[in-house]
Amino acid sequence: MVNLAVDLGNTRVKYGVFEDSILKMFWAGGLEEATAKLLELERAFEIAVVAICATGNSKDFVTFVKNRGLSVEVLSAQTVLPFQNDYETPQTLGVDRIALVAGAQKKYPGSNVLVIDAGTCVTYDFKDFKNVYRGGAISPGLQMRFKAMHEFTAGLPYIEVDDEAIDVIGVNTKTALQSGAVNGLVAEIDGLIDWYKKNYSELTIILTGGDGQFLSSRLKNGIFANSNFLLEGLNYITEFNRN
Repeated sequence: MVNLAVDLGNTRVKYGVFEDSILKMFWAGGLEEATAKLLELERAFEIAVVAICATGNSKDFVTFVKNRGLSVEVLSAQTVLPFQNDYETPQTLGVDRIALVAGAQKKYPGSNVLVIDAGTCVTYDFKDFKNVYRGGAISPGLQMRFKAMHEFTAGLPYIEVDDEAIDVIGVNTKTALQSGAVNGLVAEIDGLIDWYKKNYSELTIILTGGDGQFLSSRLKNGIFANSNFLLEGLNYITEFNRN
């Protein structure tokens, strides 16, 4: 049985085709390309369910999928989950964070797991060895830091980060901005990981998200980088509810 897991953002869409829990195909592209790609996937696979994790506006996309006659499941606060959710306001918990915790439950049941998603925001989500989601943290992502420094000051330019070593001591405005944003974020992540390791034994750390690969080589702590973790968690929720 084939499931199509969809990570639907504001401008980007990711598809994961799963058969018997195994990722058979991955695709990422813009919203404009996503509908055409779905038609292509329909011809290549017999899709049982289209599971959608939408952090952007999903109405038009969901309507399109339903008009194709496909079964649609949109992840929400009402979805039955494969872990205990102890978040005080579950109705405000982002569906992307729900899917990531499900991925942690699928791959590491009975373990303490910290999932770090380095995207527009950086989210930290913790599931303990009793398979209880305890909560986490949200902070500005890398590009948000660069954009904020530019937009909230009169003289600082907006820059793109260089994919190279960034010295702690910046010798001009560009390198000072890069040091503050990149090394500051790395220090934040390492510091939070150290706190979790101090308070929870045998901690497994997952790093995912658009900036995950960029940051992974700069972090001192042992981590597992997995760019498809959200899609894997979303597929697991679909399988859990079906079974």
